[in-house]
Amino acid sequence: MAVVTMRQLLESGVHFGHQTRRWNPKMKRFIMTERNGIYIIDLQQSLAYIDRSFAFVKETVAKGGTVMFVGTKKQAQEAIAEQATRVGMPYVNQRWLGGMLTNFQTMHQRINRLKELDGVDFDQVAGSGRTKKELLQMRREHVKLDKTLGGIRDMTRTPSAVWIVDTNKEHLAVEEARKLRIPIIGILDSNCDPDLVDFPIPGNDDAIRAVGLLTRVIADAVAEGLIARSGVKAAEGAEAVGAEEPLAEWEQELLKPAEAVAADAAVSADAVEAAAEAEVVETAAVEAPAAEAEVVEAPAADTEAPAEA
Repeated sequence: MAVVTMRQLLESGVHFGHQTRRWNPKMKRFIMTERNGIYIIDLQQSLAYIDRSFAFVKETVAKGGTVMFVGTKKQAQEAIAEQATRVGMPYVNQRWLGGMLTNFQTMHQRINRLKELDGVDFDQVAGSGRTKKELLQMRREHVKLDKTLGGIRDMTRTPSAVWIVDTNKEHLAVEEARKLRIPIIGILDSNCDPDLVDFPIPGNDDAIRAVGLLTRVIADAVAEGLIARSGVKAAEGAEAVGAEEPLAEWEQELLKPAEAVAADAAVSADAVEAAAEAEVVETAAVEAPAAEAEVVEAPAADTEAPAEA
């Protein structure tokens, strides 16, 4: 089953590029034609590259990796936040701070500061040990940190891959990812450089519907990777439990060979027969003293009879 159909790409306007005067010659191989001064992107190639990117993202997440979603332009902000949140991945949809990847240790300190401010009640002055001015400053700091770092608050290490909308606008993210050799999946419009992206998807990075569709496809790949990862963990857990827990009696019986079962049956029969013999002997031993007692009491009755006469 196809990840996305040609009809969906056409309806979302993925095939529209930039004006012919605004283009990168390296994108020539992805352009099908020109119409009314606008380049038309070859969607057949887009479909092939979408499938390739989908498979890569799914495999990366299935192996325990994470994908960072990046898109700070207005057309991408909502889709980036919505889709990344849906699959529990980090995202940046406001301003890209320099060093988010290359200086992640410092960023992690700021994230810890954000989490610290999350637990502060800025409206409770009494008993807080702080003045109104201090709480107001802390509130402003919290708002600022949450706006820029809120999407990566749960990120503990650099991502395994990065999904970028508009590689020209997000050039800082592209440079940092390439410096750390982090694979880049991105939308390539007619004015982008395909050499900077590891897994390109030729398409329109300006239309809201196009950006939303392609971002949803990447999020779906992440979701399938998470399902595959949980399936592997469940299988490993079942094997571990099976190895640790002893087999039930009925399972042991099924695994025994026929001779062993027959031998057990013979032993059981001998045991039953021996028990029966022991019961007979015990019964005889109990009845014998009783019979002797009756024999002894009978003469006593005979001797008392003449005395009465």
